[in-house]
Amino acid sequence: MSNFPEKNALGLSPIIMFVLLVVGSGAITQDFSTMPILVAFMLSSAYAFILNRKSKPLSFVEKVEVFCKGGGDSTIILLAMIFLLAGAFYAVTIDIGARDATVNWALNYVPTNWLLPGLFIISCFIAFAMGTSMGTISAITPVGVGLANSLGVPVPLAVGIVIGGAMFGDNLSFVSDTTIAATQTQGVKLRDKFKANLLIVLPAALVTIVLLMLVDINGAGVVTAKDYDFWLITPYLIIIVCALVGLNVITVLAVGISSACVVGIAKGIFTYTSMLHSVQKGMGWMQDMVAIALMIGGIVALMHAYGGLQWLVSVIKKRVKSRKGAEVGSAALVSFLDVTTANNTIAIVTSGPIAKDFSQQFNVDPRRTASILDIFSCGFQGLVPYGGQLLAAASLAGVSPFSLTPYCWYPMLILIFGSLAIATGLPKFKSSTST
Repeated sequence: MSNFPEKNALGLSPIIMFVLLVVGSGAITQDFSTMPILVAFMLSSAYAFILNRKSKPLSFVEKVEVFCKGGGDSTIILLAMIFLLAGAFYAVTIDIGARDATVNWALNYVPTNWLLPGLFIISCFIAFAMGTSMGTISAITPVGVGLANSLGVPVPLAVGIVIGGAMFGDNLSFVSDTTIAATQTQGVKLRDKFKANLLIVLPAALVTIVLLMLVDINGAGVVTAKDYDFWLITPYLIIIVCALVGLNVITVLAVGISSACVVGIAKGIFTYTSMLHSVQKGMGWMQDMVAIALMIGGIVALMHAYGGLQWLVSVIKKRVKSRKGAEVGSAALVSFLDVTTANNTIAIVTSGPIAKDFSQQFNVDPRRTASILDIFSCGFQGLVPYGGQLLAAASLAGVSPFSLTPYCWYPMLILIFGSLAIATGLPKFKSSTST
């Protein structure tokens, strides 16, 4: 099987098929939950198997092999593990009352008009320390849901706040895989990319905080805050500490689950049997998400084998004619790849070499290119309803992922400020610092 399939626009059609199935059924019925996402991905996978290359067509057995290798990619398996552990952490902390205790603590000690901005800032802080939006969403979404119920605001709004903060931290973190991918593909130092990136996204974060302070909160919800047991909050505190010391997300979630179980046993809330059933219950909540992650990996692999992604790259390369065009081309390429693959790291790694060529050919500062790749991939990753971040958050909150996108204000704003940075050429740098 050739490693360099010919370019073929039809190779991108499986993901378009998925969007048409979900959006089309939602538009017809006025309900975007009509078409279950897992079913839509199954139908899109079936359609992908019908397609083939024009030259050197793949046999059905070869297609199955490509699909399985894509689904078994290390990033997909890691995502599946995070889903399962996140579900377990969510179930155990709810069952011991950790979420409600944390919410009541916040209602007692945090000023009312700072509760929602505080949720955003905490999510930013944890994601920056941990280097992963998925881990942050898994840990903080339960608190967001509890706050929403107490304050009388829509649950999707609170979850969208968590997603926004998670994408802020993931975008800037020195240990984030997206940051590492962006800097390595462009040959720049982590600190230099951080400085360039921060100048673009910090205004978006500040605007988000201002908007959240203007949200109308139901005062009655604050008045009814109840007493809380501080020990029930400790699993969340342990999660934060583990993130600050730089532990891997798998380790962070495992420690969080263990600490919640210990607290549950020590407080007499759990028996050993009920504790194990709580862990199993939470993992069961995330089984659909695991299946979706595997299918996404398989579909992306088939689209690559059919030449769809190669066609996209060639189309954008033909239209780049200037320095600003090079930046627009890099942003468009990584954005479309993120929308089609639903994985910002894969989008950056795939588009990185092309973006570097653009930078060298049209004299674009590599720090700007690295920032553009990370900003636009994270922006769209925080908006696509079939991406891992929104799928995990929606599953944990018990809402449709499509209901979250309108409330993901920060991802929208970084796309706006990223576009303004390209349009104005700001920020400017005196000299480029390479690794």
